[in-house]
Amino acid sequence: MLGCIDFVNIHHLELFYYVAKYEGITAAVRKMPYGIQQPAVSGQILHLERELGVKLFNRRPFALTPAGEELYDYLYPFFSQLTEVEARLKGEESRHLRIAASAAVLRNHLPDVLVEMREAEPHLRLTLREVEPADMHAMLGNQQVDIGVSLIYGRYTDALQTRELLRLPFVLLVPEAWEVTRFSEVVEDDEFGKGKVAKYPLVGLPPHEVLSKIFQEALDERNIAWTPSVEVDSLEIVEEYVARGFGAGVSIQIPGRENLPGVRPVALRGFPPAVVGALYQGTLKPLAKEFLNLASKRAKQLGKKR
Repeated sequence: MLGCIDFVNIHHLELFYYVAKYEGITAAVRKMPYGIQQPAVSGQILHLERELGVKLFNRRPFALTPAGEELYDYLYPFFSQLTEVEARLKGEESRHLRIAASAAVLRNHLPDVLVEMREAEPHLRLTLREVEPADMHAMLGNQQVDIGVSLIYGRYTDALQTRELLRLPFVLLVPEAWEVTRFSEVVEDDEFGKGKVAKYPLVGLPPHEVLSKIFQEALDERNIAWTPSVEVDSLEIVEEYVARGFGAGVSIQIPGRENLPGVRPVALRGFPPAVVGALYQGTLKPLAKEFLNLASKRAKQLGKKR
């Protein structure tokens, strides 16, 4: 008989477990951890008996048949421990925080927030994932992380919620030796007088990156043609190549972060800021809410340093 269990509805097996444990359908309906009507239990138990081809218990007076005793002994180790396992998993999950963010956020800003959280919750368990903004939505949708910290850009699905944390202004990084103090000094009219072009090469991120999209949209609005002649994968590398004289670099002003020697930031007045925010799906568990509150507090402190 037990060889057929792989093909049986697991819910029917669970109902039989409770009926056998409480010695009757009526008692099982009263004591089961979720609501179900007695006729539904009776019907599903009969279906289970037909599937197995055996009678599992006598109704009046209640008594398990030999086949019923064999099945109950088989099921007992699993179903009897479910409540304990559920409680343990919920306890572990309540102390487990999973965050996705860029490398810069993980390295420069999250440690201070997480130190404060660990002081309040010594048994805090952390899973930190370095994730590009383009991959953040999938991780949240698949519930691989509780919360993501990323640049907020474009439209999101109704299921995804956002909370703005910080606005970071764009800056143009130029070599210290350049006599450039404002953005207007790096562009000039094109030869046809229909727009503007840059006087210098640009070091920037790939076009699919959010910062590149925001910057290029701002250039388009101003009818300026300027695409990177040196394309790199991070803002840190942008700055390195500016310092070595490869051109001007588009970046953002990060509070508390000093530029490399030989690099000077030029404000891009009128350009839209890059918005850093938290992204999450559904209702946040208490630990994630606490993180979001502390992250908001940290963001306000950083904003005051600019």
